[in-house]
Amino acid sequence: EADAKLLDNGNAHGGNNATSAATDKSEQAKAKAKLKREKSEQDRLMTDEINKLLDEMPLEKNVTCGFWLFRGAFFQRFANQTAYVLLYGIVGCIFSMTYAYFNGTITTIEKRFKIPSKNTGIISVGNDISQTLVSAVLAYYAGKGHRPRWIGFGRSKTASPLTSPTNVLLAGLLTIVVFCLMTTSPHFLYGPGEDALALTEEFGGIPDENATLEAIAEQRSKTLCRLQGDGAVCEVGEGNFAPQVLLFVAQFISGIGGSLYYTLGVSYMDDNTKKSKTPALLSLSYFLRMLGPAIGYALASFCLRLYIAPQLHPVINNKDPRWLGAWWLGWIVMGGLLAFSGVFLSMFPKELPRAVARRLVEEKRRRERLSLKQKEVAKSEKLNAELEPQAACEPKASLGDMLVTFKRLTTNRTYMCNTLSNIFYLIGYTPFWIFTPKYIEVQYRQSAATSSMVTGTVALAFSAIGVLLSGFIISRYKPRARYMAAWNVISAFLVVAGVVTYAFIGCPDNETSVIVNIHNSDVNTSATCNSACSCDYVRYSPVCGENSMTYISACHAGCKMEHANADGKKVFYDCSCIPGATGNDSSQLYFKRLTALDITSDNSSSWDLDFSTSSSASSASYLDMLANGQATPGACPVNCWTQFVAFLSVMCFLKFIGASGRASNFLVSVRCVPEKDKTAAMGFGMMLCSMFAFIPGPIFFGWIFDRMCLVWGKTCTNKGNCWLYDPQSMRYTLNFTAAVFITLGAIFDFGVWYYVKDLKIFDEEIKEVEMQIVQHEEEASAEKNTEI
Repeated sequence: EADAKLLDNGNAHGGNNATSAATDKSEQAKAKAKLKREKSEQDRLMTDEINKLLDEMPLEKNVTCGFWLFRGAFFQRFANQTAYVLLYGIVGCIFSMTYAYFNGTITTIEKRFKIPSKNTGIISVGNDISQTLVSAVLAYYAGKGHRPRWIGFGRSKTASPLTSPTNVLLAGLLTIVVFCLMTTSPHFLYGPGEDALALTEEFGGIPDENATLEAIAEQRSKTLCRLQGDGAVCEVGEGNFAPQVLLFVAQFISGIGGSLYYTLGVSYMDDNTKKSKTPALLSLSYFLRMLGPAIGYALASFCLRLYIAPQLHPVINNKDPRWLGAWWLGWIVMGGLLAFSGVFLSMFPKELPRAVARRLVEEKRRRERLSLKQKEVAKSEKLNAELEPQAACEPKASLGDMLVTFKRLTTNRTYMCNTLSNIFYLIGYTPFWIFTPKYIEVQYRQSAATSSMVTGTVALAFSAIGVLLSGFIISRYKPRARYMAAWNVISAFLVVAGVVTYAFIGCPDNETSVIVNIHNSDVNTSATCNSACSCDYVRYSPVCGENSMTYISACHAGCKMEHANADGKKVFYDCSCIPGATGNDSSQLYFKRLTALDITSDNSSSWDLDFSTSSSASSASYLDMLANGQATPGACPVNCWTQFVAFLSVMCFLKFIGASGRASNFLVSVRCVPEKDKTAAMGFGMMLCSMFAFIPGPIFFGWIFDRMCLVWGKTCTNKGNCWLYDPQSMRYTLNFTAAVFITLGAIFDFGVWYYVKDLKIFDEEIKEVEMQIVQHEEEASAEKNTEI
């Protein structure tokens, strides 16, 4: 009975606890609903106060839109956050076009000026070197001045006098205009080049019927195997060092304007908008900027389909590896667009009027809350100090204050972990940003135009979706900093998995269809099929043998004879390195062999000259020659479409995942530092990323590309650009190396997740803390009054 009573009492007590818990939950729900209504009412009242203050507030210099003659009521209506975000995004779109366009035309520039990939990597880091030198200093000083004008023109009358030497550098977007014009200048200084001109009808790409035998013999000596006499002579390099210097200086100049655009532009937007709206506006600006690479690659694709000298008529099509597109044309278009848009961006005021009004209203409300605490004790005075506006005095820009600011940033664990993770990510992503079109050309045998088009449209569309979707989710649900940091860790390991997958998506047909039979007499003294052909300085001009294998040139295939029919189609025959017809080879079904009847019917015996003898060949010797291997100009076609589609699928997934973490990464980076250090933190971070990622990354991966080279172009003075790479070695080495760096970045992202637990991201979180402090103080005052 006693046990039964105890059980009944326990059940009754448990029932009471359940009822009490349900009551507590109901009360909490009511309290949350009440708090939400109060917050909504406060927001409405604040909006009304801001609108009223805007109508009454005088138009001061720091909120006036425009300059010189371009100011007034018409321009002032555009001084709002929506206009700024749209214009900032459009300018970023055009600016991003320049990087994408350079990456899309990089292989053509290498071929034109005979530049190795390692040198191309050095050229591409020119802007990062300048960012390393000036980004932190410019961001610190310009952040205290008129930021839109610094972005547009690189000068500000309100900036510190210490910045006056920088003003004459013509920084900002105008420097990027200079960068565009300097990048295109090598074409106008050095022309399209002899290699490109030699492949046009106007410059003898196809000899006409009245050409002399000497002219024909001279042309053939550069491509065919010569058993007697000297082979093709070496070519004098066309001053290929000077264009490299021009391209490097142009990139160096662009880094100055780029550092101002990225550091000042984003901090200006964050300072002049509500913190709750920052993710959505930031995602919108990122989306507009992401359209830049898509348009840039599309522009590169269009320009590369045009011949480097559009007024001439080439004898090859754009699928030929010797094709050189009009790489210089797009720079003129982008320079004009930047010059036009940069002027409008510089018209924005130092502070947006609505942001000034919002700050004044918030300060007024803070003072009203402070007035309720006149009889507080010393403990409450400490809380009051936290609520006081901190804009009383800001130290002037100076070298000493700048060093103190940078020291403060380096001791911020969250900031440094985030910066280090960015550095390793940027190194790991380098080959996919700069060399993606080149990677597609090498691995899947796609043309330069197709590679640029696919990279800039299909893949970047998924990046844009990822940015917009993540911005919407963050603005809608306002996740805490730790949740956003956790997603960055997860997305990093997903990217690592995708990069490792890249390593196993290869095209076997492409990797086994090329025969590289370069004879080096210094290493191998034994005779080979082409050891007597003098092919050392023969230009890369691939031919497809009847065995469905690609050879570097007709000379390397051992072809001694050439026949061209009435339509100008060529066939090389008497090729000692290509097996002759056997009758049971399936490849013969797709290759139409040249016969003696073809030679006589075309009535072009003057075209079929034997360079090994000085007399005409007999009919018997012709039959022997025709029995040997034959080849046609151009590389053998391979089908890599399935592997190419698989590569694109993985790329789109990685673009989406990587882009989804951009907004959260930025919010963590700007909220983990004091408000006054925001601009300096962005500039300091850019300096570190440039120094340790953007500069060594392209050089390192360019060196890896050069190590994978199988066929180098040769000149009399040095080796030029690489014409043929080892696809399999490149695929494994490049992707596994990138995966290691991205994994290191993920480890530092885990450090960000650990240190970011108490970070407040949105206004609502900060205001919630303040409201709790005020409510605590009011309850304490009420208790005191009750006691009295």
